[in-house]
This record gives sequence, structure tokens and C-alpha cells, in this order.
Amino acid sequence: MDRRRFLQGLTVAGCSAAAHPLLSTVTMAQGAGLGENRLIVVILRGGMDGLDVVQPVGDPDFVALRPDLAHSTFSLENRFALHPALGGLQGLWTAGQLGFVHATSTPYRDKRSHFDGQSLLEAGTGMDVAIGSQRDGWLNRMLQAVPGLSAETAYAVGREALPLLEGQGPARNWTPEVNLVLSAQSHLLLDHIYHDDALFREAGEEAMTLSAELSGQPRRDTVQAAPEKGPFNPGENRPWKDIDTLVDFAAGRLAGATRIAAFSLSGWDTHRGQEGAIKTPLSRLQRIILRLQAQVGAQVWGRTTLVAMTEFGRTARQNGSSGTDHGTGGVMVLAGGALRGGKVYGQWPGLSEAALYDRRDLMPTSDVRAWAAWAMRGLYGLDRQVLETAVFPGLDMGDDPALIL
Repeated sequence: MDRRRFLQGLTVAGCSAAAHPLLSTVTMAQGAGLGENRLIVVILRGGMDGLDVVQPVGDPDFVALRPDLAHSTFSLENRFALHPALGGLQGLWTAGQLGFVHATSTPYRDKRSHFDGQSLLEAGTGMDVAIGSQRDGWLNRMLQAVPGLSAETAYAVGREALPLLEGQGPARNWTPEVNLVLSAQSHLLLDHIYHDDALFREAGEEAMTLSAELSGQPRRDTVQAAPEKGPFNPGENRPWKDIDTLVDFAAGRLAGATRIAAFSLSGWDTHRGQEGAIKTPLSRLQRIILRLQAQVGAQVWGRTTLVAMTEFGRTARQNGSSGTDHGTGGVMVLAGGALRGGKVYGQWPGLSEAALYDRRDLMPTSDVRAWAAWAMRGLYGLDRQVLETAVFPGLDMGDDPALIL
């Protein structure tokens, strides 16, 4: 088997493929009808653990549920604190340019499949529509509702198109030269998947070797279930070559005519050794935010809102391998100069057993689609009826949370 074709075909790998770190995409749109404000959407593939990212340290049940994962770097408002790996964002929080939505989710419930969860997230539909049957994404439907878009409305940058932007809106592709980086957690997942498979075991070994060759990193043959804390300090604004390549391309367009960009960031499936495994994707997410802020410049950043969302959260209780399994309620990350930040949005349900969803997950108290809809309404003045029927069919946006300045 050709090892590069094998890498391209890793989507057969089940659970880990939907969260695979070798798959990364950016899409962009431009048009006069969008005015001067910019919207950046980041799809966090793999089920980011919102309870680890924005830790409810003021909840009396938190430490008991997560004795190995209860740590934080600086306090947010009220009962919450931020994970140390995002410590570089403290300046944005202080400036009111960083915010979060806690205990939120898509309408997806119970089965907790990465593929189905991501499909519903990017389609922007409810459970009344068969998963996978929607042929366009909610961001593309938003563009269809905006007049005055150019013929080059949308760009896909990366190895695959984001379903988020698929639809009638025109799209073009740009594939950067990026390094393929496998995290320690990804090595563990691939080892587990292919260990007993005579056909794919050798190809899997080659894939990991190729990743090391292209990234300039050593093979991680002796990686442990609970990885070490890592070679970089918590919160350090560490360069990531592949991230910087994508962000710099997007920032150059956002500083010009482009008004919308969408990234895909993988690596959030932290079933084992979460304390170490989550640090790399958090560092990469922080880098996206800080690099964008630096590259677009103060004027454009002041008109920008970034919304990062994931297909589902993770279990409230840590599992036996110091990780967390697929859950329900999670966190959205918000950033940008156009954001009314310095706030953790959403209604906190609590972590007592009776308050948990199915007695295992953080209970969702809001719909991620509503927050995205209010962001688009605040940025672009889109009609509420259009957002609730055409962009997010069947959505009730609820009360205006006033996300945008």
C-alpha cells in the first residue's frame, strides 16, 4: 500500500478519523453585502472537553468528578477558571475580547458519534432532519441570504472542503504545504486501532513514521498513556508551522475583501491521559486566535468575531484512564474586537448527579446554533426569520444575548 494514499484514506479509522489531526481545512468568503465586519468559525473536531477548558471551580461537585483534571491558570467571572494551556489569552479576556458559552450543544443526543455529531453541527439542522441528508451547510445558507456577493464568494483552504460551507455558493480550493503532525494521543489511538489488524498495522507504522519525517519530530514509540506535560510552558504562544501557514493566508484575505473564514482544528478526542493530550490542541487553538489578532491588525481585529464550536462535550466524570468519554454539553470559545467579551455566557446547570444529562454528562442549557445566529445577526444585521428558517431551520433563537458590540 502506498503510504501517502494510506494517509489520505485514514477516514476509515472509525472514532479517531472524525477527529483526526491530519485533516485540516480553512474556508473563506467575501462580498460587498457583508459590510466591514468579519466572522471566523472554527470547527473543533473530536469533542472538546468544555469542563476542562473552562473549569467550573466554584461548583462543589467538580473536583470529586475530576480529581486528576481540576487545574486552572486564571479566574474568569464568578465560578469559572481557564485551562493553563490558554493562559496566553488572559490579555484578551482583560480587554473584553474573549468570552465563552458554557453548557451548550447541538440538538444531537445520546449516540455520541463523531461523524454524526459533526454532520449535524455543520449542517445546522435539528434532529428532525435525518443526519447526513442535508446537502448544504449553515454558513453557506447564510451566504445565500446575503446580496451582493462576488463570483469568488467562498474559498476552501486545506485538504478537504468543510461541509459547513458546502452548498450553492461558489467555492474554490487552496491547499497549503503543511507539515503532518501526529500528537502523542493520536499515536495511541492509531496503535490501538491497528494493533491486531494484519493488513493495516504495517501501513499504520509507516503513517506514523511519515508524520515524523515530515514534521521533523522523533517517532513516539514509547509514548505513555498519560503523556508528560510537554516541552512548552502552559499558555506559551508557541508557533505551529501548519497553523501559521493557514492563519497567515486567511489573515491576508481578511485584511482585504474577505469577510468570512472557517477553520477545522482536530485533536480533541481525549479518551486517555487527558491532562497531557489536551495541551497540544489548546495550544493550537490559542495560536489561531493570537496569530489572527496579530496578522490582521488592530483595525480589522476590532471588526472581527471568532466562534469556535465542537460536535459535543465530554463526560462529567473522568474515566479509568484519566481521560473523558463522549458526552453532551460543552463550551463555545468566542474572541475578537467586535465581541462583548469578558464574560462566560449561558445558564450553568450544576454538576450534581441529578443535574447531569443522563446522569453522566453536562446538561445542555442552550443550542450552539442560537449563539452563532445571534453573532451573525449582530455582525451583519440578518433578519431573525431568515436565521431561524433558512440558515438554521426550526431554530428558536431565544432572547438576544448581545454578543456583538
